[in-house]
Amino acid sequence: MSNENENEDETPEVTENPLRRELPEEVPAAAGEPGPPSAEESGEQPLSGRQRLVKGLWPPRVSRAQLIVAVLLFGLGFGLAVQVASNSDGDSALRGARQEDLVRILDELDSRTQRLEDEKQGLEDQRTELENSSDQAEEARKQTVEKEKQLGILAGTVAAQGPGITLTIDDTKGTVKADMLLDAIQELRAAGAEAIQVNGVRVVASTYLSDSGSGVKVDGNKITQPYRFKVIGKPQDLEPALNIPGGVVQTLEKEQATVTVDRSTKIVVDALRPAERPDYARSSSR
Repeated sequence: MSNENENEDETPEVTENPLRRELPEEVPAAAGEPGPPSAEESGEQPLSGRQRLVKGLWPPRVSRAQLIVAVLLFGLGFGLAVQVASNSDGDSALRGARQEDLVRILDELDSRTQRLEDEKQGLEDQRTELENSSDQAEEARKQTVEKEKQLGILAGTVAAQGPGITLTIDDTKGTVKADMLLDAIQELRAAGAEAIQVNGVRVVASTYLSDSGSGVKVDGNKITQPYRFKVIGKPQDLEPALNIPGGVVQTLEKEQATVTVDRSTKIVVDALRPAERPDYARSSSR
């Protein structure tokens, strides 16, 4: 009996299950047990739709392909911007011009239009005189002589005088080149110059300019600074044409040349060109 009681009092040994040690320390709460506190219970404000969207987009997660596409788009946009800027360079001078400069340019265009209208009217008057003159042969002869003088002035075979300007260019730095002087001649012609003389050389339709050391050659004749242009024409048209924004005067001054334009009521152009007889061309009139 005693042995049986002793056996009943002894507690049986319990062997620990090794699988029980591998279970996680935190076990999800069973049904009916309180779970983790929600955002409202913890005192935190719930996120709105916009906040959740921002949180999902920032910080951005950029892949390599997206980065390459962004770089290509940036290069394309930069190239287009450079092209647009280069195309607008031609208009930048007028866009930045002052109001009085723009008014002067418009006046110059109006003056050119008026000159063409006057020339047209003159030709119509000549035709009317020929048609109405009692002695048409004599009237035709007078007009022919007058036309010969005009053509002689344009060809440089006849001296001329009249109102105009004197353009003087002092180039002490030696930076003024032949193409700059040619631009001045072309601008003067466009403004209505009828006779031009540069340092004793008559400028005609076939005149050419070239660089020659420290000076410039006009039709093979070397001239040196100061370059002096004697121009016959309407001073109110010639001077503004040289002073337009980005024009002849500003271009020469950028080259550190000193430019002066003087108006005069009498300019004498007396440098002459020899009358050249054509080798092959003959008059077709009979």
